[in-house]
Amino acid sequence: MRDTLPFDAPTLRDPAPRGAMCTDCGLSRMALAPRCGTACQFTTPDYPTAEAATHGRAATDRHFGQHIAMHRAAMVPPRPGAQWTGITTSLAARLLETGTVTAVLTLAPAADDPFHGVPVIVTDPAEMAQVRGMRMGFSPTLALLEPAIAQGHSRIALVGIPCQVHALRAIEAELGLDRLYVIGTPCSDNTTIDNFHAFLAKLTDQPERVTYLEFRADYRVEMRFDDGAVRLIPFLKLPLSDLPPDFFPLTCRTCTDYTNRLADITVGYMAGEGDQWVIVRNARGAEMLAALGDDIALSPLGSKGKRQGAVRGFAANTARAAGGLPLRKMPDWLRPIVAWLQPRVGPRGLEFARARLEMKAIETILHLRRAAPNRMRHMVPGHVWQLAEPYDLRPEPGERGRDTASTSMEQPKTP
Repeated sequence: MRDTLPFDAPTLRDPAPRGAMCTDCGLSRMALAPRCGTACQFTTPDYPTAEAATHGRAATDRHFGQHIAMHRAAMVPPRPGAQWTGITTSLAARLLETGTVTAVLTLAPAADDPFHGVPVIVTDPAEMAQVRGMRMGFSPTLALLEPAIAQGHSRIALVGIPCQVHALRAIEAELGLDRLYVIGTPCSDNTTIDNFHAFLAKLTDQPERVTYLEFRADYRVEMRFDDGAVRLIPFLKLPLSDLPPDFFPLTCRTCTDYTNRLADITVGYMAGEGDQWVIVRNARGAEMLAALGDDIALSPLGSKGKRQGAVRGFAANTARAAGGLPLRKMPDWLRPIVAWLQPRVGPRGLEFARARLEMKAIETILHLRRAAPNRMRHMVPGHVWQLAEPYDLRPEPGERGRDTASTSMEQPKTP
């Protein structure tokens, strides 16, 4: 499979013995594998210290982490084959075009499955167009650092999800790089590639023809097919309650960093209201965004609706699921009505993003409390407790470890 890829896809070593909460970020496949115990997001994360080291200060925004700017954004024109408009791959390509970096570590589609990611080293900016799109499943991208450095690359960019970026920041000083640029994407509810294809088969009787799947901010899932057909499915009509309990691994149900707080720049969609959402976290992120010039259109983010009702409903259902009880299913006659109302009166823009982050915090606490209570005091950072507190979810005795600067953050006023 790898021999047919038009990229440098080094053969990676097998991982060292890993714990149950490992997402195979790639660190366990490196000589630095002994650092897994202290570098992993799912052991003892210290976001205030890591954010201060990465960005120059700890975060003051409990929802979105440290940032110097946020934008609604779109490439002009949208790039063909991109999951949205191609901002992530355009940022990386521009770094290569300008010589700011000589290698980008990212994922390419496998030769036999466009949704399956293969870790690759890209050195030609034109090749970034071939890695556009969504990849599913765990991928050991960090393991590319060793072959890239061995090839003489000392100015590197990495495109990664939060658990990869957390580990990267922990070992960054040990890599000896001249420059490191980190383009982050939000992440939540990842699953195996086999599970993903099983999910597709629940949505269509022709899953092999699906070329694109995206959860959109208008409360619908968009599916595209190889003949150009498009299908939109309201969230409420997804067969989520029919998925097996282990469809999403515990790591992804207990992620404490949905927005990739340690990236230089985060590119997602939640607050974009149909466009993309860019979070510029530090000077390196600002440098990357500025390099796109007029190729990217930026506009202010909006915020509409109220999130509290939706989050409380989610919390009630999650409490049932975490306790092994069946989810409460909405009556079929009511689904079309609510599906019509959600994009019109539900939370949108920044309010949608805040709602999703509060849901994720609640999910983390409830699932971890049931499945791995011994990890609570070490793994749940202060900002997650703060997001859950308005919904009467607070630490029980023994669940709160040492407090960090994140527990005393001042939260900017929000609508």
